[in-house]
Amino acid sequence: MITYNWNCKTVDAYVETGGNDDVVYNVHWIVTGTTTEGDEEYSSTNIGTQVLNIDDITNFIPFDELTNDEVVAWTQSAMGAEQVTAIETNIANAINLEINPVSITLTIGEPVA
Repeated sequence: MITYNWNCKTVDAYVETGGNDDVVYNVHWIVTGTTTEGDEEYSSTNIGTQVLNIDDITNFIPFDELTNDEVVAWTQSAMGAEQVTAIETNIANAINLEINPVSITLTIGEPVA
């Protein structure tokens, strides 16, 4: 089972807009998936950014009260379920290739361990 950790702690914010200070409009996300097979831990990471729609802020949360969980929810909502699933599937596929590689890199003339 793969555990996904969404880190959405780094953001871009407008200093002031719509009467609010430090308004988050862009999230720099890092998603890391990890799993354990036997004694080995495997992981893969995807990174990106997601612009948030701030046209109609109804329940503004001051920046110093924001949590990672809140920003993750905003980010995933802005992405949509299909994109969230695609990111996590990409990570799962990368981990599967670590566990069950289909290609390796070899150097001619070097002993293979």
